[in-house]
Amino acid sequence: MSERSVPFVKICGLKTAHDVEVAVAAGADAVGFVLAPGSPRTVDAATARDLAAGVPDGVLTVGVFRRQSVGEVRRLTEESGVRAVQLHGDEGPEYYEELRAPGRTLVRATAEHVERCGELGEDLLLLDAPDPGSGKPWNWGSTEFTAPEGRWLLAGGLTPANVREAVAATGAWGVDVSSGVERERGVKSPDLIRAFVEAARG
Repeated sequence: MSERSVPFVKICGLKTAHDVEVAVAAGADAVGFVLAPGSPRTVDAATARDLAAGVPDGVLTVGVFRRQSVGEVRRLTEESGVRAVQLHGDEGPEYYEELRAPGRTLVRATAEHVERCGELGEDLLLLDAPDPGSGKPWNWGSTEFTAPEGRWLLAGGLTPANVREAVAATGAWGVDVSSGVERERGVKSPDLIRAFVEAARG
């Protein structure tokens, strides 16, 4: 992935073929499928594979995991056919080393302050709110905020109404949204997906 003059946009928590089509048509750079249990956005590996099958090569397909064993992550990644793995939790560098594979992008999601992308072996860093998927933002507007070095995505409480301001305030390389483009919890709004991508690109 090269340097970008516009934000990289990831739409996460997709569950239907129509929502995937809308996100791709709107210009999303990545689409995410939750393969971790316990979320209203969770899909199984077979569903993720079906959803990912129609995604063009230029759009990254991402499996999202949270506090799962490396064996389970590897199995679900292979069964779903996603091209990227996003880890939420306290996984150490050994996770990233074991999951490294040709053509696979590794994403580290954290709510902690991180100085630079790649500290644990990840290709992309995602700064998320403490409660991922809740729609509750973290304080990215704080004057004490220091942007990490490298390629990183801003997430947590982003919506079509605030994403442009968030990018301007933080200098984020990209943005990630899930609940901010939903009409109800776990149900995406095509109109909000389109509006988010348009707003992010300014």
